[in-house]
Parts: sequence; C-alpha cells; structure tokens
Amino acid sequence: MKALLLNLDPIRFVVLQILRPISIKFCYTGPFSTLKLADIPEPKLPSPEWVKIKTRLCGVCGSDINLIFMKDSPTAMPFTSFPCVPGHEFCGDVVETGRDVKNCRIGDLVTVIPALNCDTRGIQPVCRSCAAGIPGNCENFAEGAFAPGMFIGICRDVNGGFAEYVVAHKSQICRVPAGVSPESAALTEPLAVGLQAVLDNMPGSGDKVLVIGGGVIGAMVVKSIRALGSRCDITVAEPSKFAAAYTKKSGADRIIGSGLIDAAVDIAGGRAYKPLLRERIVMGGFDRVFDTVGHRNTINSALRILATNGTLSIIGIGKEVKLDLTPLWLKLQTVRGCYAYRYNTVKGGRKQAFEMALDMIAKKKIRVHDMLTHKFRLADYRDMIEVNLYKNARRAMKTAVSFE
Repeated sequence: MKALLLNLDPIRFVVLQILRPISIKFCYTGPFSTLKLADIPEPKLPSPEWVKIKTRLCGVCGSDINLIFMKDSPTAMPFTSFPCVPGHEFCGDVVETGRDVKNCRIGDLVTVIPALNCDTRGIQPVCRSCAAGIPGNCENFAEGAFAPGMFIGICRDVNGGFAEYVVAHKSQICRVPAGVSPESAALTEPLAVGLQAVLDNMPGSGDKVLVIGGGVIGAMVVKSIRALGSRCDITVAEPSKFAAAYTKKSGADRIIGSGLIDAAVDIAGGRAYKPLLRERIVMGGFDRVFDTVGHRNTINSALRILATNGTLSIIGIGKEVKLDLTPLWLKLQTVRGCYAYRYNTVKGGRKQAFEMALDMIAKKKIRVHDMLTHKFRLADYRDMIEVNLYKNARRAMKTAVSFE
C-alpha cells in the first residue's frame, strides 16, 4: 500500500542539521529528506483484539510537522521509533475485525484514540497511569508488544493515518455517530486535546483568560470553553489575521497581535513593574493562561502576566526552554502540563475526553468541520507541507490527507 514514511536515522539527522540552515526544503525534498512516498505492506491484525481500517481522512498535526523538521525535544526520542508512518488524527471504514472485537462491525465509520498504552501493548497489570484513567500518559510507551511509540504514527510497528490502511486496538475504537461527517470525525482528536486542557483548568465565568496562539488548538480551547458554558472573558494572542478571524468566530472576545504585558494591564487590570533588567512583571493579570505555542518567550511571558494563584496550561510542545521562575514563587502560580486526554468525572459518570469531544460534535455543541480548509492527495505531500509552513499566506487553518 502507499504510505508516507518518515525516517530520522543518525546519518540523516546529522546531515540535515548542516543543510537545514541553508534551506528547510532539504527536510522534505532531496536524498536526505525525512519523508518519502513509499510502498509498504498492508498491516495485519496483531491479535484478535484489533481492527483494520481503510483510511478516509487524516489531519496534519503540528507534531507531524515538528517531526519532519526535527524540532522535537530529544527527551521524547526514547518514546518514538523509526521508520514510521505519521498521522494520528484520522477516520476511516472498518474492513476487518478480530474475533474478540464487539464494539464495531465491518462497514462502520470510526475514529481512533491513538495512544499506544498498556491495553494496546498487551501489558497486564496495567501501569499506574492507565489504572488511574490517564491512558494517554501511560508509563509503558517503550514496553510490551511493540517498538517504542506514544501513539499511532510514531511507532515503527503501528503505522499512522498517512497510509491507505491502519490497524487499531478495540479499546481505541470510537464509532462515529450518524450525521457526523468524516471531516468532523478526523478533527475529534485535536478537539479532545483542547477540551482536556480546559477541563483541567476550567475558567469561572468571571475569569480573565488568555490563549496564546489562535491556531487549531487555540481555537479548540476557545470552542471548548464556550461549549462547557463558561462566560469568562477570553483574549487570544495570534498574529495571523486569517487564524485570528477564525478564532474570534469560535467565541473569543478579542484578538491581540502582540503586547502581552500591556494586555494584562489594559484587559485584565494588572499593574506592570519594570525590573532593572528584562521584561516587566505584572501583579494581578490573567487568571488563566493556555499556551498553545510552548516557546521560551511565550512561557516566560505567560508567567509574568499570570495573576497570583493563577494557572498556566502548557499545551504547545517545543524544545528545551530557559525560564525565569521568579513569578512562579512570587505569585504562587500553578503550571500544568497538557498532553492527550483522559477519563473525567462529569455529570452522569466517568467519560473519556475523546468520547466527550465526539459527543459534542454529534450534538452540534461544537462545530469543527469548517476548520478543515485544505485536502491533499498522499502523493502531493510536499504541497501539503508548504501550505503548513505558510498558513497565513495560504489561508489555511487545518489540512488533511484525503483518500476519498
């Protein structure tokens, strides 16, 4: 079958460190490209608990782009294995089921919770995280039946959705409700990321909230806050006019292009003080901040503009950062890591955020299909990458590979 194969062997990595400053195109064109179109065998069911899916759509995540351009932190490398087929935001039709699968049938349109945790790896007893209902943060991402990989798409043994066929464990399968389009189903995963971040840092109706980054995840955070019923004041920092307009339409009260310190003063009522060196620090400021960028500058700024007892949720995944932790102790702040999604205690019981996200889409509490602005054939992956590099100029919000 046709697939996009990503490889980061040591020689390629070293050569691209030299070539990338000359042109980033070396990362996806030429003999040392990290990505290529390849013919690979169709996957077989690893056990009777697995399902085979014919892919319809697979969204392009920022983490996919980071891998292609080698921008991830080396700390995550023990939990990734190459060569791999990326793509973890996908939906498709069930074409084969193992004898122990009861939650779907051949012909069903499904989407997949991509984490390769204890259940999928055949590990018993399950780890503390999985037992606690946090399977997306499993302790066994490098153990069990498969090569290392936190989720489908970064494990050499379980290919992702940038391929014609995918396999998934029965615990990962979510049947797509009637009336939900494939476009919406493929965007369940990024919505679940934003939804979980909000559930872990839920704003009160009187809170002043800042979302740093108005791209896909930033918009999902805003949509989730509004769908959960909070009437808090939401400011989004986003320089791209195209993304800013979409995020404003998603429920933000206002968009700013820059000037986070000034925003904390003018919008959140803080008071700014100038130290002898470095940027001003704000007393008061925003009650909650969601950083979808995860850069050194955004995290340091977020701490400076976050109020006493405020919570900063870091959703963006970047390289190592150097932080001035003075605001952390000075203002008794909480910093939360955000990754994947888990089971949450909600009205009516305990529910996975991924399933909550799909239910919100089905009940039209959140609309996501309009976020998908560009579709590409698998063979046109270089065009897809370039659109993701220049989203504002190409008026792109979310892109996907389409097999339809």
